[in-house]
Amino acid sequence: MQIHSLDKAQLINEVHLGSQLSHAVEGGRRADFALMLALLSPEQLETTPVDALPAAGKTESELREYFELPEPQPLSTTESSYQNAALQAQAFHESGLADARLLDSLKPTPLTYPPQGTKGMPEEVYHNLSGHERRLLPPTEDATIKASPQDLYLSLVQAKRFAEMYGA
Repeated sequence: MQIHSLDKAQLINEVHLGSQLSHAVEGGRRADFALMLALLSPEQLETTPVDALPAAGKTESELREYFELPEPQPLSTTESSYQNAALQAQAFHESGLADARLLDSLKPTPLTYPPQGTKGMPEEVYHNLSGHERRLLPPTEDATIKASPQDLYLSLVQAKRFAEMYGA
């Protein structure tokens, strides 16, 4: 009966002992101190403080939808950002600052307009390169494959025939 009661009375950490552990040390009661340490749980997951993970919050898009906020200001340019900027400039010249601010609130302009056609380099660096050095730069544009399934089949057949002919 006492064995089962000791299993259930196992202590998790020293906080459960209160001041008894320190009194045993101060009083020199080695047997009480050893007994109290033996009663502590050896399980590390019980003694290590583990914070509960916070509940999964809402995503930024859900919060924007909930609070009816517009899309954030883009960091860099896209295809349509130059047209939007031109429309804002035209609205400023025709109607004034209030219309330009309204258009900027509806469709914000990007924060940066990086130079185009410089292969990702700053303009000063790109324009200091010679024509020969510019030709050696790798293209940064995406080279999309303009092929249809029929062209692919034809190329596979040709590759197979070349492999058969030349024994590769």
